[in-house]
Amino acid sequence: MGYGQGINAVCHGVVETTYGVSPATGFRKLPFVSHSLGEERPLIEDDQLGFGREGLDPSYDVATNDGDIVVPVDQAAIGFWLRAMFGAPVTTGAGPYTHVFQSGASALPSLSLEIGSPDVPSFSTHYGAVANQMRIALARSGMLNATISLMAQGETAEEAASAAGTPSALTGPRFAQATGSIMRGGVALGSIVSADLAISNGLDKVEVIREDGRIDGVVPGVLAATLTLRTRFNTLALFNDATNKTPIALEVGWVAGGTSLKFALPRVFLPRPKKPIEGPRGIMAEFTAQASGAGGHKVTATLVNTTAIYGA
Repeated sequence: MGYGQGINAVCHGVVETTYGVSPATGFRKLPFVSHSLGEERPLIEDDQLGFGREGLDPSYDVATNDGDIVVPVDQAAIGFWLRAMFGAPVTTGAGPYTHVFQSGASALPSLSLEIGSPDVPSFSTHYGAVANQMRIALARSGMLNATISLMAQGETAEEAASAAGTPSALTGPRFAQATGSIMRGGVALGSIVSADLAISNGLDKVEVIREDGRIDGVVPGVLAATLTLRTRFNTLALFNDATNKTPIALEVGWVAGGTSLKFALPRVFLPRPKKPIEGPRGIMAEFTAQASGAGGHKVTATLVNTTAIYGA
Protein backbone atom coordinates (compact mmCIF):
# COMPACT_ATOMS: atom_id res chain seq x y z
CA MET A 1 0.00 0.00 0.00
CA GLY A 2 1.35 3.41 -0.99
CA TYR A 3 0.77 6.92 0.28
CA GLY A 4 -1.97 8.89 -1.47
CA GLN A 5 -0.69 11.96 -3.29
CA GLY A 6 -2.75 14.73 -4.78
CA ILE A 7 -0.70 14.80 -7.99
CA ASN A 8 -1.90 11.26 -8.80
CA ALA A 9 -5.53 11.73 -7.73
CA VAL A 10 -8.19 11.21 -10.40
CA CYS A 11 -11.72 12.46 -10.97
CA HIS A 12 -14.19 10.52 -13.12
CA GLY A 13 -17.58 12.04 -13.86
CA VAL A 14 -20.83 11.02 -15.55
CA VAL A 15 -24.34 12.44 -15.80
CA GLU A 16 -26.86 10.20 -14.03
CA THR A 17 -29.98 8.93 -15.75
CA THR A 18 -31.73 8.48 -12.40
CA TYR A 19 -30.97 10.74 -9.44
CA GLY A 20 -28.61 9.07 -7.01
CA VAL A 21 -27.97 6.01 -9.20
CA SER A 22 -24.46 5.79 -10.67
CA PRO A 23 -24.41 4.50 -14.26
CA ALA A 24 -22.24 1.50 -15.00
CA THR A 25 -20.69 3.18 -18.05
CA GLY A 26 -20.15 6.60 -19.58
CA PHE A 27 -17.61 8.05 -17.16
CA ARG A 28 -15.07 10.59 -18.42
CA LYS A 29 -11.75 11.46 -16.81
CA LEU A 30 -11.90 15.13 -15.78
CA PRO A 31 -9.14 17.54 -14.76
CA PHE A 32 -9.45 19.20 -11.37
CA VAL A 33 -7.38 21.38 -9.06
CA SER A 34 -8.82 20.49 -5.64
CA HIS A 35 -12.02 19.27 -4.00
CA SER A 36 -13.71 19.23 -0.58
CA LEU A 37 -16.46 16.66 -1.21
CA GLY A 38 -17.11 13.90 1.30
CA GLU A 39 -19.99 12.42 3.25
CA GLU A 40 -20.06 13.48 6.88
CA ARG A 41 -22.07 12.08 9.80
CA PRO A 42 -21.66 14.18 12.94
CA LEU A 43 -22.16 12.75 16.40
CA ILE A 44 -24.92 13.83 18.79
CA GLU A 45 -24.00 13.73 22.46
CA ASP A 46 -26.26 11.46 24.51
CA ASP A 47 -28.69 13.33 26.79
CA GLN A 48 -29.89 10.52 29.10
CA LEU A 49 -29.76 11.07 32.84
CA GLY A 50 -29.21 8.63 35.63
CA PHE A 51 -26.01 6.92 34.42
CA GLY A 52 -23.42 9.08 36.11
CA ARG A 53 -21.06 11.77 34.94
CA GLU A 54 -19.33 9.63 32.32
CA GLY A 55 -22.42 9.44 30.06
CA LEU A 56 -23.41 6.91 27.41
CA ASP A 57 -22.63 6.40 23.72
CA PRO A 58 -23.38 9.22 21.25
CA SER A 59 -25.72 8.78 18.28
CA TYR A 60 -24.98 9.41 14.62
CA ASP A 61 -26.85 12.29 12.96
CA VAL A 62 -27.99 12.61 9.32
CA ALA A 63 -25.55 12.39 6.42
CA THR A 64 -24.40 15.46 4.48
CA ASN A 65 -22.19 15.68 1.42
CA ASP A 66 -21.76 19.31 0.37
CA GLY A 67 -18.50 20.62 -1.02
CA ASP A 68 -16.60 22.38 -3.76
CA ILE A 69 -14.55 21.17 -6.66
CA VAL A 70 -12.13 23.59 -8.30
CA VAL A 71 -11.66 22.90 -12.01
CA PRO A 72 -9.66 24.56 -14.78
CA VAL A 73 -11.58 26.70 -17.25
CA ASP A 74 -10.34 24.79 -20.27
CA GLN A 75 -11.57 24.33 -23.84
CA ALA A 76 -13.29 20.95 -23.34
CA ALA A 77 -14.02 19.75 -19.80
CA ILE A 78 -15.59 23.06 -18.75
CA GLY A 79 -18.57 22.04 -20.90
CA PHE A 80 -19.24 19.14 -18.51
CA TRP A 81 -19.58 21.61 -15.63
CA LEU A 82 -21.64 24.07 -17.65
CA ARG A 83 -24.03 21.21 -18.38
CA ALA A 84 -24.22 20.52 -14.65
CA MET A 85 -25.00 24.19 -13.92
CA PHE A 86 -27.48 24.88 -16.71
CA GLY A 87 -28.62 21.58 -18.22
CA ALA A 88 -27.97 20.21 -21.70
CA PRO A 89 -26.89 22.77 -24.31
CA VAL A 90 -28.19 23.46 -27.79
CA THR A 91 -25.32 22.43 -30.05
CA THR A 92 -24.81 23.53 -33.65
CA GLY A 93 -21.99 23.32 -36.14
CA ALA A 94 -19.86 20.50 -37.46
CA GLY A 95 -16.48 21.20 -35.92
CA PRO A 96 -15.94 23.65 -34.40
CA TYR A 97 -19.17 23.16 -32.44
CA THR A 98 -21.11 25.91 -30.72
CA HIS A 99 -22.71 24.88 -27.42
CA VAL A 100 -25.23 27.32 -25.95
CA PHE A 101 -26.15 26.84 -22.27
CA GLN A 102 -28.97 28.93 -20.79
CA SER A 103 -29.97 29.51 -17.20
CA GLY A 104 -33.39 28.84 -15.73
CA ALA A 105 -33.96 25.15 -16.54
CA SER A 106 -36.80 23.64 -14.50
CA ALA A 107 -34.73 20.53 -13.72
CA LEU A 108 -30.98 20.10 -13.39
CA PRO A 109 -28.89 16.99 -14.06
CA SER A 110 -27.30 15.01 -11.25
CA LEU A 111 -23.77 13.65 -11.42
CA SER A 112 -21.77 10.75 -10.14
CA LEU A 113 -18.21 11.84 -9.39
CA GLU A 114 -15.62 9.23 -8.50
CA ILE A 115 -12.55 10.58 -6.71
CA GLY A 116 -9.67 8.16 -6.48
CA SER A 117 -6.17 7.78 -5.09
CA PRO A 118 -4.51 5.05 -7.19
CA ASP A 119 -1.45 5.11 -4.91
CA VAL A 120 -3.34 3.51 -2.00
CA PRO A 121 -5.49 2.37 -3.93
CA SER A 122 -8.82 3.91 -2.85
CA PHE A 123 -11.85 5.03 -4.87
CA SER A 124 -15.26 6.33 -3.80
CA THR A 125 -18.16 7.83 -5.76
CA HIS A 126 -20.15 10.89 -4.77
CA TYR A 127 -23.59 10.24 -6.23
CA GLY A 128 -26.63 12.48 -6.67
CA ALA A 129 -24.32 15.51 -6.98
CA VAL A 130 -26.08 18.63 -8.29
CA ALA A 131 -24.31 21.90 -9.05
CA ASN A 132 -25.50 24.77 -6.87
CA GLN A 133 -22.98 27.53 -7.61
CA MET A 134 -20.27 28.44 -10.11
CA ARG A 135 -17.72 31.13 -9.33
CA ILE A 136 -15.00 32.40 -11.67
CA ALA A 137 -12.49 35.09 -10.73
CA LEU A 138 -11.11 37.25 -13.53
CA ALA A 139 -7.70 38.85 -13.23
CA ARG A 140 -4.97 40.27 -15.43
CA SER A 141 -2.80 37.16 -15.09
CA GLY A 142 -2.64 33.77 -13.41
CA MET A 143 -4.49 30.48 -13.76
CA LEU A 144 -8.16 30.60 -14.74
CA ASN A 145 -10.24 28.30 -12.53
CA ALA A 146 -13.91 27.79 -11.72
CA THR A 147 -15.20 26.75 -8.30
CA ILE A 148 -18.27 24.51 -8.49
CA SER A 149 -20.30 24.06 -5.28
CA LEU A 150 -22.17 20.74 -5.20
CA MET A 151 -24.87 19.13 -3.08
CA ALA A 152 -24.58 15.34 -3.23
CA GLN A 153 -26.88 12.67 -1.85
CA GLY A 154 -24.15 10.36 -0.59
CA GLU A 155 -20.81 8.68 -1.02
CA THR A 156 -20.04 5.02 -1.60
CA ALA A 157 -17.67 3.01 0.57
CA GLU A 158 -13.98 3.11 -0.30
CA GLU A 159 -13.02 0.48 -2.88
CA ALA A 160 -9.65 -0.77 -4.08
CA ALA A 161 -10.68 -0.62 -7.75
CA SER A 162 -12.30 2.10 -9.82
CA ALA A 163 -15.98 1.71 -10.74
CA ALA A 164 -15.46 3.90 -13.81
CA GLY A 165 -13.57 1.32 -15.85
CA THR A 166 -11.06 2.96 -18.20
CA PRO A 167 -12.66 6.29 -19.04
CA SER A 168 -11.40 8.50 -21.84
CA ALA A 169 -10.12 11.91 -20.84
CA LEU A 170 -12.21 15.02 -21.46
CA THR A 171 -9.62 17.77 -21.42
CA GLY A 172 -8.12 20.48 -23.54
CA PRO A 173 -5.85 23.53 -23.32
CA ARG A 174 -6.77 26.08 -20.67
CA PHE A 175 -8.15 29.47 -21.44
CA ALA A 176 -5.76 32.11 -20.15
CA GLN A 177 -6.59 35.01 -17.86
CA ALA A 178 -4.54 37.19 -20.21
CA THR A 179 -7.05 36.60 -23.05
CA GLY A 180 -10.08 37.65 -21.01
CA SER A 181 -12.37 40.55 -21.86
CA ILE A 182 -15.33 42.34 -20.29
CA MET A 183 -17.82 43.95 -22.65
CA ARG A 184 -20.55 46.51 -21.97
CA GLY A 185 -23.11 46.67 -24.76
CA GLY A 186 -20.63 45.06 -27.15
CA VAL A 187 -17.83 47.53 -26.34
CA ALA A 188 -14.80 46.51 -24.28
CA LEU A 189 -14.70 48.05 -20.81
CA GLY A 190 -11.40 49.60 -19.81
CA SER A 191 -9.87 50.17 -16.38
CA ILE A 192 -11.21 46.88 -14.94
CA VAL A 193 -8.66 45.66 -12.40
CA SER A 194 -10.42 42.40 -11.49
CA ALA A 195 -13.87 40.85 -11.56
CA ASP A 196 -15.84 37.97 -10.09
CA LEU A 197 -18.66 36.12 -11.82
CA ALA A 198 -21.00 34.22 -9.48
CA ILE A 199 -24.01 32.13 -10.55
CA SER A 200 -26.27 30.28 -8.11
CA ASN A 201 -29.08 27.80 -8.75
CA GLY A 202 -30.48 28.39 -5.24
CA LEU A 203 -30.86 24.65 -4.57
CA ASP A 204 -33.20 23.54 -1.82
CA LYS A 205 -32.57 20.15 -0.21
CA VAL A 206 -35.47 17.71 0.02
CA GLU A 207 -34.93 16.62 3.62
CA VAL A 208 -37.21 13.74 4.51
CA ILE A 209 -37.15 10.91 7.04
CA ARG A 210 -35.16 8.05 5.53
CA GLU A 211 -33.52 5.01 7.04
CA ASP A 212 -30.15 5.92 5.55
CA GLY A 213 -30.30 9.52 6.82
CA ARG A 214 -29.65 11.03 3.37
CA ILE A 215 -31.55 13.69 1.44
CA ASP A 216 -34.19 12.65 -1.07
CA GLY A 217 -33.09 15.13 -3.72
CA VAL A 218 -32.70 18.84 -4.45
CA VAL A 219 -35.02 21.38 -6.04
CA PRO A 220 -33.77 24.40 -8.04
CA GLY A 221 -34.76 27.77 -6.59
CA VAL A 222 -34.54 31.30 -7.94
CA LEU A 223 -31.40 31.69 -10.04
CA ALA A 224 -29.04 34.50 -9.05
CA ALA A 225 -26.18 35.91 -11.08
CA THR A 226 -23.82 38.74 -10.17
CA LEU A 227 -20.72 40.23 -11.74
CA THR A 228 -18.50 42.23 -9.38
CA LEU A 229 -16.27 44.75 -11.15
CA ARG A 230 -13.33 46.46 -9.45
CA THR A 231 -12.31 49.47 -11.50
CA ARG A 232 -9.90 52.37 -11.54
CA PHE A 233 -11.90 55.59 -11.38
CA ASN A 234 -11.34 57.38 -14.71
CA THR A 235 -14.82 57.62 -16.23
CA LEU A 236 -18.41 58.26 -15.17
CA ALA A 237 -19.90 55.69 -17.56
CA LEU A 238 -20.70 53.00 -14.97
CA PHE A 239 -21.59 55.60 -12.35
CA ASN A 240 -24.10 57.12 -14.77
CA ASP A 241 -25.61 53.68 -15.41
CA ALA A 242 -25.99 53.20 -11.66
CA THR A 243 -27.35 56.69 -11.05
CA ASN A 244 -29.81 56.53 -13.96
CA LYS A 245 -30.95 53.05 -12.88
CA THR A 246 -30.48 51.94 -16.48
CA PRO A 247 -30.10 48.20 -17.21
CA ILE A 248 -27.08 47.36 -19.34
CA ALA A 249 -25.71 44.27 -21.07
CA LEU A 250 -22.44 42.77 -19.83
CA GLU A 251 -20.36 39.92 -21.20
CA VAL A 252 -17.21 38.24 -19.96
CA GLY A 253 -15.21 35.75 -21.95
CA TRP A 254 -11.96 34.30 -23.18
CA VAL A 255 -10.71 33.45 -26.68
CA ALA A 256 -8.00 31.03 -27.77
CA GLY A 257 -7.58 30.51 -31.52
CA GLY A 258 -10.82 29.09 -32.88
CA THR A 259 -12.24 28.32 -29.42
CA SER A 260 -13.98 30.64 -26.98
CA LEU A 261 -16.08 30.79 -23.84
CA LYS A 262 -18.41 33.70 -23.18
CA PHE A 263 -20.95 34.45 -20.45
CA ALA A 264 -23.59 36.96 -21.48
CA LEU A 265 -25.73 38.79 -18.91
CA PRO A 266 -28.07 40.76 -21.17
CA ARG A 267 -29.89 42.74 -18.46
CA VAL A 268 -28.04 43.81 -15.34
CA PHE A 269 -28.45 46.64 -12.86
CA LEU A 270 -25.64 48.47 -11.08
CA PRO A 271 -25.90 49.77 -7.53
CA ARG A 272 -24.36 53.16 -6.89
CA PRO A 273 -21.05 52.58 -5.05
CA LYS A 274 -18.78 54.71 -2.90
CA LYS A 275 -15.52 56.12 -4.25
CA PRO A 276 -13.30 56.03 -1.14
CA ILE A 277 -9.94 57.79 -1.27
CA GLU A 278 -7.48 55.85 0.86
CA GLY A 279 -4.19 57.50 -0.02
CA PRO A 280 -2.17 59.12 -2.79
CA ARG A 281 -2.57 56.29 -5.29
CA GLY A 282 -5.35 55.71 -7.83
CA ILE A 283 -8.99 55.86 -6.74
CA MET A 284 -10.87 52.56 -6.98
CA ALA A 285 -14.58 51.83 -7.30
CA GLU A 286 -16.42 48.53 -7.02
CA PHE A 287 -19.69 47.66 -8.73
CA THR A 288 -21.66 44.47 -8.13
CA ALA A 289 -23.93 44.07 -11.13
CA GLN A 290 -27.09 42.05 -10.50
CA ALA A 291 -28.67 40.17 -13.40
CA SER A 292 -32.39 40.32 -14.12
CA GLY A 293 -34.52 37.74 -15.90
CA ALA A 294 -37.22 40.24 -16.89
CA GLY A 295 -36.14 40.08 -20.52
CA GLY A 296 -35.35 36.36 -20.74
CA HIS A 297 -32.47 34.23 -19.45
CA LYS A 298 -30.27 35.84 -16.84
CA VAL A 299 -27.17 34.07 -18.15
CA THR A 300 -26.24 32.52 -21.48
CA ALA A 301 -22.91 30.69 -21.72
CA THR A 302 -21.57 29.99 -25.21
CA LEU A 303 -18.71 27.52 -25.63
CA VAL A 304 -17.10 27.06 -29.04
CA ASN A 305 -14.74 24.08 -29.30
CA THR A 306 -14.08 20.75 -31.02
CA THR A 307 -16.12 18.59 -28.62
CA ALA A 308 -19.20 17.28 -30.42
CA ILE A 309 -21.55 16.51 -27.52
CA TYR A 310 -21.86 16.86 -23.74
CA GLY A 311 -23.89 13.84 -22.71
CA ALA A 312 -27.50 12.93 -23.24
